[in-house]
Amino acid sequence: MPVESDADTTYYDRPMLKPSVWGIDIPLYYYFGGAAGAALTLGAAMQLAAHGGRRRRELQKLSARCHWIGIIGSTVGGGFLIHDLGRPLRFLYMLRVFRPTSPMNMGAWILAGAAPSAITTGLFINSRGLLGMVGEVSGYVSGLFGAALAGYTGVLVSNTVLPIWRPSRRWMPVLFVGSAAATAASILDLFSDEEAAHRVTQVFGAAGRLIEIAAAKRVEWLASEIPKVGEPFRQGPAATWWKAAGALTAASLVVSLLPSKSKKKRRLAGLLGAAGSLCLRFAVHYLSDASARDPKATIQQQRANE
Repeated sequence: MPVESDADTTYYDRPMLKPSVWGIDIPLYYYFGGAAGAALTLGAAMQLAAHGGRRRRELQKLSARCHWIGIIGSTVGGGFLIHDLGRPLRFLYMLRVFRPTSPMNMGAWILAGAAPSAITTGLFINSRGLLGMVGEVSGYVSGLFGAALAGYTGVLVSNTVLPIWRPSRRWMPVLFVGSAAATAASILDLFSDEEAAHRVTQVFGAAGRLIEIAAAKRVEWLASEIPKVGEPFRQGPAATWWKAAGALTAASLVVSLLPSKSKKKRRLAGLLGAAGSLCLRFAVHYLSDASARDPKATIQQQRANE
């Protein structure tokens, strides 16, 4: 007869936690919302740099492109979120209260501020007079909301009892911010041909990819201190998504740092980076469900913390 240790004892192998009811709309919201947030932050930085820079026109074009990526990304991401909620009114219900201790409530307010401020910037930033001033101010406001939009989903994911994210809850926002920056830079590489824009996105994207790779390794290492808790990183469908994300992001980083100035190289790096970030969002979604379904991971983590 097999003998189980006390650390493996469960209640008839039944899961103690329920997997999320979220569909694929949520990882897609993470992806588009993160890209929008990072793009808005970069757009605000380029907007500020254009005032005193010699490449004023080029930086203004890059800033405008970033703001439009933010507009499209936040709108599409918001659409996926509302579709998952089932009814648009449910999103408005979350705005009835302001609760700083709730990442979900804060996320609703962040999204509600990011999209309108980005749209206002896109419409009026090139206008003259009062409207131009409104567009200028809203550009900086959208940058602040964008920074929060890029990282709050990492707080939302890690604010949980799921064993796999408990040890790394302070690193998940870092992972999401790095991935968001890598995504925004990848999208810009795919659709931008200006040399000045390429220099900016190369630095911004390389930093984001390095942060994403380092934070992902740290998250996996912390979860694997208890082998059973980190098991979904090593086997199963979720592990495939996780490993694919790491490989694609690393390949994108290598390609982006090659000395060639070829547009094909730039677009290849952008394609690899965008695909890697997308795989990461799906990996986080499926890893969460795999961790919830494993009762031994929950029991072993609880007993290790006693």
